[in-house]
Amino acid sequence: MATYTQSHDLDTQFYKRADGHIQLANKHLDEQKISEMVNSSFLYAAARFNAWISAAGLTSQAEMALKREELIGYFTDQYRAMLEENLDDYITNYDQYLGVKKEH
Repeated sequence: MATYTQSHDLDTQFYKRADGHIQLANKHLDEQKISEMVNSSFLYAAARFNAWISAAGLTSQAEMALKREELIGYFTDQYRAMLEENLDDYITNYDQYLGVKKEH
């Protein structure tokens, strides 16, 4: 599997797909009004897809069981790198992203 930094540098559709998922989550947020529930569903969907993509790339249940810890490490490392990047971005651009008006 490609790592996050390898895959998003090479794939021109990376951010377009990510934005599509975010738009769907925002639609659910507009309907639910409870961000924690939408966030939990979003995380669960990612975990479910990660499990499926892992299984689809392996040849057997036994192989998947043997690679379980490696797969968990891979996906948690990827998530951590993405989360750190986005948290840093929001820290840098907090006022702009959240529409905070600066007083003069």
